[in-house]
Amino acid sequence: MKSYDQFCPIAKAAEVFCERWTALILRDLWKGSSHFSELHRGVPLMSPSMLSKRLAQLEKEGIIVRRRSKPARVWTYHLTAAGREFIPVVKALGIWGQHWGRRELDDGEIDLGLMIWEMERGVRPKFFGDQRTVVHLELTDQPSGKREWWFINKEGQLDLCLEDPGFDVDLYLTTTLPDMIHIWRGDISLTRALDSGRFEAHGPARLKRALRSWLKLSPFSPYGTKSQTERSAA
Repeated sequence: MKSYDQFCPIAKAAEVFCERWTALILRDLWKGSSHFSELHRGVPLMSPSMLSKRLAQLEKEGIIVRRRSKPARVWTYHLTAAGREFIPVVKALGIWGQHWGRRELDDGEIDLGLMIWEMERGVRPKFFGDQRTVVHLELTDQPSGKREWWFINKEGQLDLCLEDPGFDVDLYLTTTLPDMIHIWRGDISLTRALDSGRFEAHGPARLKRALRSWLKLSPFSPYGTKSQTERSAA
């Protein structure tokens, strides 16, 4: 980590926090990721070797701790007390981004892998009950092989399949990847997306009612977006 060569506490904290990728690693640890593979799914453009190096640096700084998990005996990563004190900063960045960040998506930001990962670790299968409930998501703008996803919910657990698991589908969802991202971020409400046809849900009424609870959105979606007028006035 590069030093500012200043004794100022802000400079000392920035040396740790403001390294590229660090805020995103802390974000994912806060969200519950602990395995190396999970952390890498949250920063897919970061090479595994760079992620390994950054985790080692954060461990050296006392921001995270590495532990052996049982019974698999693989390394897992966890925030320390010092690391947890960074989380209000991470949350503040998210709120600022939701308020003031631009809403348009560049091509590189329309990231299928990241969106599916957010859904896989975020949806709440318990809201469909204990019986097996299969949700089929079709992203209509994606190519074959990346277009269809099956979320199998049973007894509060989730399995994600890229290939048809062979079960009857209980709830069928269709949208585009950009619209799914906009819904997840809170740029457009699920109700508005359904009413406008940008998101379609077909299935029993009870499952469509449970959809809002099942589909956990970004923790920053409730904060809303500043209007263009507010941006100009600011």
